Amino acid sequence: MRPHRLRSTLITALMLATATVSATTSATAHTSTAPASATAASSLSALTELFAERLLLADKVAAAKYGTESPIDDPARERQILDDVAARAAGLGLDPDSVTAVFRDQIEANKLVQRGLYARWDAHPDERPTERPDLAKEVRPALDLITTRLLTALQETAPVRADASCEPRLYAAATGSAYEHRLDVLHLRGLGRALPSVCSTD
Repeated sequence: MRPHRLRSTLITALMLATATVSATTSATAHTSTAPASATAASSLSALTELFAERLLLADKVAAAKYGTESPIDDPARERQILDDVAARAAGLGLDPDSVTAVFRDQIEANKLVQRGLYARWDAHPDERPTERPDLAKEVRPALDLITTRLLTALQETAPVRADASCEPRLYAAATGSAYEHRLDVLHLRGLGRALPSVCSTD
């Protein structure tokens, strides 16, 4: 199937990107022990798994809004989310600006997927959703749960995210999550959009 081939190609590209970035941080990587590397990759996988889960919920958000007057962009809702995570980040001992940046990327990734689905459904009416999820009662509570889990994961991965080897490990974790969730091309693009602010190295 063509989608499968495209997915495999993009996953391979992610792996190649990981190898390229790894080469630029080889000196740092050589100073780390193998168990420490495995632990770091595993901890970052906790983040990329949640990113993937959140992206898949974008399908339900899009299905809830498609064909209605509810826009994909919802600045008031986005500000509410970002203000909430900034306040909660401070309580967890995290930098509110860094956490806000991560969540802003999640929102933009989610909207990227929604726009892609809208375009797909406009072009192929037979693929349009046949059911409309309840945004308030079903979808947003699930997103809120992921938000809480993400904040915990960001707290637990703070040392890894500040390490010079964060970026290659992050892309390796993202590749694994993409494969695990069998993300298609659109959701792979979304996953890529979700990653830029995770590593807090200078």
